[in-house]
Amino acid sequence: LSISGHAKDALSLAQMQEQTLQLEQQTKLKEYEAAIEQLKNEQIRVQAEERRKTLSEETKQHQARAQYQDKLARQRYDEQMRQQQLANEENLRKQEESVQKQEAMRRATVEREMELRHKNEMLRVEAEARARAKAERENADIIREQIRLKAAEHRQTVLESLKTAGMLFGEGFRAFVTDWDKVTATVAGLTLLAVGVYSAKNATAVAGRYIEARLGKPSLVRETSRITVLEALKHPIMVGKRLTSKAQDALEGVVLSPQLEARVRDIAIATRNTKKNKSLYRNILMYGPPGTGKTLFAKKLAVHSGMDYAIMTGGDVAPMGREGVTAMHKLFDWANTSRRG
Repeated sequence: LSISGHAKDALSLAQMQEQTLQLEQQTKLKEYEAAIEQLKNEQIRVQAEERRKTLSEETKQHQARAQYQDKLARQRYDEQMRQQQLANEENLRKQEESVQKQEAMRRATVEREMELRHKNEMLRVEAEARARAKAERENADIIREQIRLKAAEHRQTVLESLKTAGMLFGEGFRAFVTDWDKVTATVAGLTLLAVGVYSAKNATAVAGRYIEARLGKPSLVRETSRITVLEALKHPIMVGKRLTSKAQDALEGVVLSPQLEARVRDIAIATRNTKKNKSLYRNILMYGPPGTGKTLFAKKLAVHSGMDYAIMTGGDVAPMGREGVTAMHKLFDWANTSRRG
């Protein structure tokens, strides 16, 4: 090889092969070490997994043991509570029996005491009655004499009182009659008192009727379009709307036959013109079954003509008896105070 010209190359090649073999050996060694390390890691993982499973199983066992112990404790507690409840019920029953026995004994004692007290009271009353009857029998004459003396004394006292009162009244009346100034003053005072009472009574009645006619409405009036002071104070908005509302058609909302509607419309126009011209009004009598629009037309006619209306019924007058005449006078007086007619 030393003579050959490729000896150097062969040596280099041999060295390279040796290095390659060494590298391969090192690579295999590292792979072996990596495999060993991986095996160790796998063993560690397996051990950790086994340990985790073991811990999980131990935890489950601990939980099961704790649940079982808790269940046993609950059962023992429930049993203790049941035994305690039974004992309490037994004690309560014994206490109730004892209380009932004591109450029965007390009631029997009270009844016995009341019975003895009643017997003693009856004996005492009987003894007192016998003693009183005996004393009254023994003192009957004395008692009758006392009663007679008291009656005579009372009669004498009454007679003297009457005599004294008669003398005083007679002297006073005689002195009053003989003094003409006192008689005149008394007569004048009584006359003025009677005149004052009569005047006050009449003035009060007149003032009451005036106030009732101006501020209120009669009791016979069920419904009216007149606005009173009380109504204005209670419902100011509604009263304002009524005052500012315009005149409506007299037949608005009233359904009639054409011929009858023409006649009724003529009546409405004539009534309105009569109100404007201040002439004499016509009297109208409407008849028909209930619900045909008589009252509605009367209201519409009054509003259309610029007048007030008042609704009443004869059934309200009959129960008033004698007061019905006075009520009717009040009604007409109230109607005459209307400015609109």
